[in-house]
Amino acid sequence: MPRYPGHPERRPVLIAGGSSGIGAATGVMLAAAGHPVALGARRVEKSQEFVEKIIAAGGEAIAVPLDITDAASIDECITKAEAELGALEVVVSGAGDLWPGRTFEMSDEEFANQVTIHLLGAQRLYRRVVPEMIDRRRGDFVFISSDVAADPRPHMGAYAAAKAGVEALALVARQELEGTGVRASLVRPGQTMTGMGTNFDAETAAAMLNDWVTFGFARHGFFLKPVHLATAITTIVTMPRGSHMRLVEVEAEAPIAEKPQQGDTE
Repeated sequence: MPRYPGHPERRPVLIAGGSSGIGAATGVMLAAAGHPVALGARRVEKSQEFVEKIIAAGGEAIAVPLDITDAASIDECITKAEAELGALEVVVSGAGDLWPGRTFEMSDEEFANQVTIHLLGAQRLYRRVVPEMIDRRRGDFVFISSDVAADPRPHMGAYAAAKAGVEALALVARQELEGTGVRASLVRPGQTMTGMGTNFDAETAAAMLNDWVTFGFARHGFFLKPVHLATAITTIVTMPRGSHMRLVEVEAEAPIAEKPQQGDTE
């Protein structure tokens, strides 16, 4: 008998933050790979647009209301997803938003809101689904972090603190889950072109980017696309049992420099 039985044929997925960006792209990709997918988000109407796209392509998906800041909403979302798709084998914690600001100018409430969404939301979701995965001796839980957790930068104090907490939580989860058959993984994206953060006004964006350049960030203007992160997440959860991709960092590649022409001089 193999040390690690293979993945079951049917592996239902819940994606928190499935109405746009990385979450929506991941849902589409996993559905195309044969996973039944539940897209959880507050904007159910936006999630439904991706559900219809998945179904039209021959996949299986549902849109489920989810407010990651509300434990009751998390419970209702998971209960509905499992009633329609079956026990969750894969959960991706990617819900969140971003509000920049200097830490000495942000209100206590503004700072706390980001910690509540990104860190406490991930913890609530993890706590709700992982005990049942442990009982089944299998499952994947994927935390979505950010490169600001490893390299904090101006105007990102609340977001960086929350994501650093997510990374600590993911590390502890890996330790506590060792030997259970459940894998906790962390994806650390670089700058990604998503809807998160596009509501900044011009003055806020300019102040933030200028300070980033001062401290050596924003070295080039290229951004990742959501599909790049979806590819990383899909790779993580489809790894054969007995293997574990614990941390995946994905950064935008810099523009390719032009080759010097023959005869050019320095």
